[in-house]
Amino acid sequence: MIKKIGVLTSGGDSPGMNACLRAIVRTAAYHSIEVTGFLRGYEGLIDNAYVSLKPESVSGIIQRGGTILKTARSKRFTTEAGLQQAANTLREHQLDGLVIIGGDGSFRGAMALYEASKIPVIGCAGTIDNDLVGTDFTIGYDTAINTVIEAIDKIRDTAESHDRIFVVEVMGRDAGLIALRSAIGCGAEALLVPEISNDREALIQKMKQWRSSKSSKIIVVAEGDESGGAYQIAELIKQHLPEADLRVSILGHIQRGGNPTCMERVNASICGYHAVLGLLQNKNKVMVGIINKEVVFTPFHLAVKHTQQLNPELEKMIDILSA
Repeated sequence: MIKKIGVLTSGGDSPGMNACLRAIVRTAAYHSIEVTGFLRGYEGLIDNAYVSLKPESVSGIIQRGGTILKTARSKRFTTEAGLQQAANTLREHQLDGLVIIGGDGSFRGAMALYEASKIPVIGCAGTIDNDLVGTDFTIGYDTAINTVIEAIDKIRDTAESHDRIFVVEVMGRDAGLIALRSAIGCGAEALLVPEISNDREALIQKMKQWRSSKSSKIIVVAEGDESGGAYQIAELIKQHLPEADLRVSILGHIQRGGNPTCMERVNASICGYHAVLGLLQNKNKVMVGIINKEVVFTPFHLAVKHTQQLNPELEKMIDILSA
């Protein structure tokens, strides 16, 4: 019998977290399960900062970005004392399960928390980077790439008006999945991501071969690329093409915000709904995901290892379609 569960959002915020939270709370209520929401992620567990969540508590949040529970990256939780205090909090609330909405680091914390508390835990993949194994799209990814597309479309307007080259930096410290799909969607002329090495030399060679009739040129760079980012790429281009009219645009944290897309809201709701069902089915230490439109549960130790590689066909598409 599951009578009471906890929920928290951890790590970087992502659009769709609120939709997922709403689904968790209302699915739990349907099954007569109480829900306690912990504030500021693992920090809230350590400090015992919480709110009681009822169906009316999550009214009007499905369309909102961010997270009403707040979030944080907790250094204290990485210590043994912090971990034990978080486990004590779970026991004090007499929880029968915990749902964590977050990414790689959050799920690593979830595994440690289970070992310390022995309270079952299920994760919902909330990260804009889409860098978890076990789901086609993480919560936040679709909205983030749509935000990037909208921004680059506007940049393209001014690039065409001035015959300029724009180097646009997007988020992706360890993975270039935002950059990859955004580059295809906006018709970018070049892409630089962490997964591809020695791409700077290839970029310069490609730029020298660009046809003169191109009125704008967009280069999408993931922040984690080995080049060091957009400004470093701009300096390299200036060295080889000193006559180029060049600008840099770093999109930054606008990629985390905004109202979640329809697809985001639906997928987040599905994941939240099945997280509660998973606990009722005695599932533990797994992440809820959607693969080929089917709900799957992936063990944390597999989900947190980013073994996915960029699709080489998509990489080739960028070269062919930007010619």
